[in-house]
Amino acid sequence: MESFLQIDGLSKSFGDRVIFDGLSLNINQGEKVGLIARNGQGKSTLLDVIAGKADYRSGTITFRRDIRTAYLVQTPVFPKGANVLTACCPESDDEKLLRARQLLTKLGVPDFDKPIDQLSGGQAKRVALAQALMQEPDFLILDEPTNHLDVEVTEWLEDYLTASRLTLFMVTHDRYLLDRVCNRIIEIDDFRAYSYQGNYSYYLEKRQERLDAESSQRESDLNLYRRELDWMRRMPCARGGKARYRKESFHQLEERLQHRRDEQSVALDVKASYIGKKIFDIEHLSKAFDDKIILKDFSYIFTRYEKLGIIGENGVGKSTFLKLLLGIEQPDSGVIGRGTTLKIGYYSQEGLKFPEDAKVIDVVTAIADHIVLDDGRRMSAGQFLQKFLFTPKTQYSYVSKLSGGERRRLYLCTILMQSPNFLILDEPTNDLDIMTLQVLEEYIAQFKGCVIVVSHDRYFMDKIAEHLLVFEGDGKVTNFPSSYSDYMEYKVLKEDEEKAAAAKSKPATPAQQPAATANRPAKLTFKEKREMEQIEQELQQLEEEKAQLEQELNSGTLPYDQLQQKSARIGQILDRTDTITMRWLELSEK
Repeated sequence: MESFLQIDGLSKSFGDRVIFDGLSLNINQGEKVGLIARNGQGKSTLLDVIAGKADYRSGTITFRRDIRTAYLVQTPVFPKGANVLTACCPESDDEKLLRARQLLTKLGVPDFDKPIDQLSGGQAKRVALAQALMQEPDFLILDEPTNHLDVEVTEWLEDYLTASRLTLFMVTHDRYLLDRVCNRIIEIDDFRAYSYQGNYSYYLEKRQERLDAESSQRESDLNLYRRELDWMRRMPCARGGKARYRKESFHQLEERLQHRRDEQSVALDVKASYIGKKIFDIEHLSKAFDDKIILKDFSYIFTRYEKLGIIGENGVGKSTFLKLLLGIEQPDSGVIGRGTTLKIGYYSQEGLKFPEDAKVIDVVTAIADHIVLDDGRRMSAGQFLQKFLFTPKTQYSYVSKLSGGERRRLYLCTILMQSPNFLILDEPTNDLDIMTLQVLEEYIAQFKGCVIVVSHDRYFMDKIAEHLLVFEGDGKVTNFPSSYSDYMEYKVLKEDEEKAAAAKSKPATPAQQPAATANRPAKLTFKEKREMEQIEQELQQLEEEKAQLEQELNSGTLPYDQLQQKSARIGQILDRTDTITMRWLELSEK
């Protein structure tokens, strides 16, 4: 395979903080690569450097000269005065504008004329994603593309990336996306890049084998170190070449052991406070904002130790429901009875605003100097921070030097150290690294209290939610007594049954239709919806084939007969594109 990106000896630091040092990696044409690292180890910084948005101290970055690249940043910025459509596609070409409308509709931003500065952060991220895809890149760089995307849009993006022939380099915490899209995983650990030629499941297996081998080697080195240390104590003055060589080898071994560290993990073994039988008793709760109904006559009784997941499209009121439980919002009618033993830990989307000039250790000690663990042991604030991967050096660094993910990890730390018995987690997976999420999942599974989680992370919800509240909009909430994956399977079967029933029913003839409906535009049938989807797929395939043919024609290496053949094929592609585009427009009017 041909190399699209080659990085050699790349180094980057902020002041005295080294982000990566001597990093080397290669990405070949057609590879779909997921980048994994702990928060603070430079994932987003590396993407910025590769995309030319940030400088670096030393090393080389080499792209293949003739490829197109596109980059989706975590926090996009658009030109002032732009609306949704012009931000996505500033050109006035009809075909490109059609393609932009298709993408924006698929990504859930159908209001094309809405000013970009009136969008939420999640909607702006969707427009930026459509903008990146509109560039038809050969090499696509994505930084957390699924943040703020609901499940349906995430699954569409998953299908799109899987079917596309583009080369991909992506940072994401969405493990299903990594598993189903990526064919290679690169992990950055301790300034080194480890490559795994497979998907996320393969990476987990091979990474564990690497860690086991490193652990075994460490045990061997420690045994050797003890023997050599005993020799050094008995032979302080090394005389002769052999003795001097042994002494030098000892110091090299000592340095290696100091550099190599045990595999760290976030050990969230904080003791939960006692929780009584009464949790929340909700009776006939209703809430609306103007004409937007959030809840309508909703009743529910929480039980001890339940693990509840809340799902639904963006804007249907999931976060508002949490705020009603917390007393941040007040219901229009109904009652929320609250147990007297509740001690709530609330992890919000907004997060806790730490003072920028505060040290990390001071943030924690302001809450408590010691933390009681589940087995009764006491741990100092500094020791507890180390469990959250904050080294002693980082603990005495200022908050202003922390990455976004490190801040979220510190925020989680400040919540759990207060020993809550009822956890409310609103989109906890955004900005947390996969290693932290894995241990958080284990902690929740063993947590002796109640948990409510709102999340679009399919993998995370499958791991921790035992049943679901499904917010369907207009105040309707369904209690589904199983896992997230079971619900999605149930939803697909239900939709298929409804479509099949609709297809069997015979529409009335125009003569039989009431006068009020005779002139009403017909809605798309199931067959027509499928036709639109097929047209969109074919348009994408034609665009990719056309780009490939143009590249070959511009190479200057084709013989005359192939030039004629490929030129003729481009003409056929343009004719076909015009034909099916008109059909798509015709269907879209319905």
